[in-house]
Amino acid sequence: MYTDPDHIRASDRGRADGNVVFTNLDAFDSDRDAVADLKAHYRRGGLGDMTVKCRLATVLREVIGPIRERRKALERDPGYVLDILRSGTAHARDLTTATQAEVHAALGLFTF
Repeated sequence: MYTDPDHIRASDRGRADGNVVFTNLDAFDSDRDAVADLKAHYRRGGLGDMTVKCRLATVLREVIGPIRERRKALERDPGYVLDILRSGTAHARDLTTATQAEVHAALGLFTF
């Protein structure tokens, strides 16, 4: 994952602003203090990109874990998934048909 191109060695000072890894940590890591500490350490130097990337990987695994478990459960019942898809399709069709009729009426168009 792209980080700071000027952060060649762990001892170099790094830029956390605009760094995709820190942007993702800001979005997904609930431990705000730990992220702030990582940013400060990165800015002053002495923190390697791999350390920060490993932290992000751990955080993302925790976030995605329940999603993966839910997907596994749904995978065991394909009929249920198909029922949801059919129901959603029917609902969307009803909404779009009604919306199309409203648009045609508002524009004075004929409905075929």
